[in-house]
Amino acid sequence: MTPPADRPGLVDVHAHFVTESYVRQARAAGHERPDGMPAWPAWSARAHLELMDRSGIDTAVLSVSSPGVSFGAPAAARALAREVNEDGAGIVRDHPGRFGLFASLPLPDVDGALAEIAYAFDRLHADGVVLETHSHGVYLGDPRLEPVFAELNRRRAVVFVHPTSPVCWEHSALGRPRPMVEFVFDTARSVTDLLFAGTLERHPDLKVIVPHCGGALPVLADRINGFMRLFPPGEAEAPDAVAQLRRLYYDTAGPAFPASCPPCSAWPTRPGCCTAATTAGHRPRRPRRTPRPSTPRPPRLRAPAGVR
Repeated sequence: MTPPADRPGLVDVHAHFVTESYVRQARAAGHERPDGMPAWPAWSARAHLELMDRSGIDTAVLSVSSPGVSFGAPAAARALAREVNEDGAGIVRDHPGRFGLFASLPLPDVDGALAEIAYAFDRLHADGVVLETHSHGVYLGDPRLEPVFAELNRRRAVVFVHPTSPVCWEHSALGRPRPMVEFVFDTARSVTDLLFAGTLERHPDLKVIVPHCGGALPVLADRINGFMRLFPPGEAEAPDAVAQLRRLYYDTAGPAFPASCPPCSAWPTRPGCCTAATTAGHRPRRPRRTPRPSTPRPPRLRAPAGVR
């Protein structure tokens, strides 16, 4: 995906959309207060474009947030994934250059996810996929998901990880909205699972975006690395967890400044990319100029000619 020629190219990779149909189906499945929040947000392309223009954002890559699409039977999850992906692709077509799409997958249904990957990339020309940190307790390092990551790696896909309420939220959230604390720790839990499972080592062509400045990962990275060396996941010497984390990409959604971003950027080698993100009503502050991040370069999200 390339931004309009007359714009500098700021891309918001953490931008959510909902449709009336999606909200209706989520409510019918019991998600009246999503992740403990008081209500479902309203969304329109027009309002989102106004927010982007106020914030200096040229292109926003849309995705469906928590609870994702897998809150019904597998067949219903497949149908809902197809529905929201087609809706998102329609928004992209209607606003060339302003929107992109991270497609939803009906995990943990592997066959359904593989079918939707093919449809999303080959027919809808999606810019990548969004994966919840877990689906019905199946975290991203689960061996059952290996075919999904193998196919995404074959396509050199962008994988946007997004948190959802953990399996134990009824006890751990203490009655408070789960995005406040639970999301950042479920992000760390799921990415740690990818590390221990060796998924990132087996599939080096994945371009993984971790949200919210990495959640709790920056402050836990050395601790995770130490435990991987003490308890290596296989017979071979454990790979360096911190080195793997440095190869990932991190967005700045939420209150990234002044506290969240410095731990991430203070690693001896900066992460490959710290991508901008906006939230409603928040205009990102422009930080002081800093040296360019070291390689690898940020992923260039492009669509085939004629799409937008």
